[in-house]
Amino acid sequence: MKAYVFPGQGAQFVGMGKNLYDGNADCRAMFEKANEIIGFRITDLMFAGTPEDLKQTRVTQPAIFLHSVILAKYLGEGFRPDMVGGHSLGEFSALVAAGAMSFEDGLRLVIARANAMQKCCEKTPSTMAAVLKLDDKTVEDICAAIADEVVVPANYNCPGQLVISGTNEGVARACERVKEAKGKALPLAVGGAFHSPLMEPARVELAEAIEKTTFCRPVCPCYQNVDAMPHSDPAEIKQNLLMQLTSPVRWTATVQHMMADGATEFIEVGPGTALQGMVKRVDPEANAHSAE
Repeated sequence: MKAYVFPGQGAQFVGMGKNLYDGNADCRAMFEKANEIIGFRITDLMFAGTPEDLKQTRVTQPAIFLHSVILAKYLGEGFRPDMVGGHSLGEFSALVAAGAMSFEDGLRLVIARANAMQKCCEKTPSTMAAVLKLDDKTVEDICAAIADEVVVPANYNCPGQLVISGTNEGVARACERVKEAKGKALPLAVGGAFHSPLMEPARVELAEAIEKTTFCRPVCPCYQNVDAMPHSDPAEIKQNLLMQLTSPVRWTATVQHMMADGATEFIEVGPGTALQGMVKRVDPEANAHSAE
């Protein structure tokens, strides 16, 4: 069984999607439609901008979404998923690719999500850090022990890699304790504390946009971040998308559940190769590769 997985923020690179734009008229039309909806030529930043341009949340999220969804469209009859899943932002790409909502509606939601998250980032100085070489329970205990600052587990990426999220002070103190526990902490170049309680204003803002959006049953189950379980019911999908902003991404469990449900091939659709690496950390024997 084929599991198609879609990357999230951090996978962007200058030049992303240009081969699709240059090589296929249908893909080019989708990019131009996106430029129109967004209100500026995001393709200029994707194809020939700077890494700094692409790091802006309002640019990063729609750029990765576009690359992923248009690549899935380009695959045409070759895109036959038995299941889909996406890491954080990638969940929106997965849902559009699987037919749960239209390309235009998905893009508008991603824009609304990115803008709402950008506001949260500007309101409260916050950050994230990747923690390596420690088990999840140890990292959870470290975060829980820092009661006077916000710092929480945000991305359960794969065994031995958990990303934490919170205020600058909270993350800094957690990183010190990680080093004391013989782990490794790597600060991430992100705009704020994604998948933490600090994103609550963004969740409230996004709720209205999600409620107005029409969702359909996807062509296959979508494994969602909040519980790592397969969902096809539109009402459940909407609720889980909303909860995702302030809840951790349970990617390790997602991959495990996909495997338990019969996934034998993982195909990453979008920029970068991060998800393939995570899948292989969950199971070194896994068949994981890129759609490109």
